[in-house]
Amino acid sequence: MALNKEVWLNSIVENFYPDNSFAVKSVDDSTFVSNRKVHIPNAGAASKVVRNRTQKPASVSQRTDNELTYEMDELTTDPIYIPNIDTVELSYDKRNSVLANDRAQLQEAAHVNLLNRWGNGVKADHILLTTGTTQRDAHTSSTATGKRKSICKADVLKLMTAFDKDDVPATGRFLLLDAHMYADLLADLSESDKWMFQNSANVQKGILGNLYGFDIMKRSRVLRLDASKKVLDWSAEGAATELAAALAWHEKSVSRAMGEVKMFDSTDNPLYYGDIYSFLMRTGGAARRYDGKGLFLLGEATVS
Repeated sequence: MALNKEVWLNSIVENFYPDNSFAVKSVDDSTFVSNRKVHIPNAGAASKVVRNRTQKPASVSQRTDNELTYEMDELTTDPIYIPNIDTVELSYDKRNSVLANDRAQLQEAAHVNLLNRWGNGVKADHILLTTGTTQRDAHTSSTATGKRKSICKADVLKLMTAFDKDDVPATGRFLLLDAHMYADLLADLSESDKWMFQNSANVQKGILGNLYGFDIMKRSRVLRLDASKKVLDWSAEGAATELAAALAWHEKSVSRAMGEVKMFDSTDNPLYYGDIYSFLMRTGGAARRYDGKGLFLLGEATVS
């Protein structure tokens, strides 16, 4: 009987993680990540302008400023145990694989947390719903049911109008779509629209194209809303009526604070006869403006 030779490769197929390049399109508060709370002062209303003033002396007023605050979160991974035998007998480097994956998973959790913070900072009247004539199945979770109205280019135009109305600067506008919403938007574009869209891309910066002044970005998942249009955390139980939501923002309207990833290790642990590792990261971020300008949500409308 022939003995067949078996081959064990010296590398392992690693996990995939989403693109988090959206985060750098914001004000960086990472310098303050060691603090418990960050205060963001907001200027009050400017002084009134009078044409051909007749009343003198003019009445004097005092400006009232506002502030927004946010606190840091501390994210930690579950400790991971690597038996000594895994470092000896395996054909691949399990330790490096485990450390790289846990570090990436921690940073993924930090960026999801950042999206939730930005989404929760959106004013109630800054939540718009899609108006596309085509329909799609709800896709945010297996619990979500029913049909949703797809995003269309008219919805992006509506966001542009809202930003213009608030005098949001024309440069530095971004729109983050999940994979399904991005595909639906592409399907709604004409051939000439697609040509202009794709020719405005900057893939190195995560920009897939520009539409109506918004640099369009894509991520596997962005945000979801419950029936009352409140942001539903991704760790929360799914709901039949939940909606996928895209985030539109100006880079000066949101902030991020991303600390360094700290590793804890107990190598050659005498109780476990192996190595134990865990990671910690401090992170935060928030909407920066008291008036909510430059920050909108676009949720998929439910088909009645």
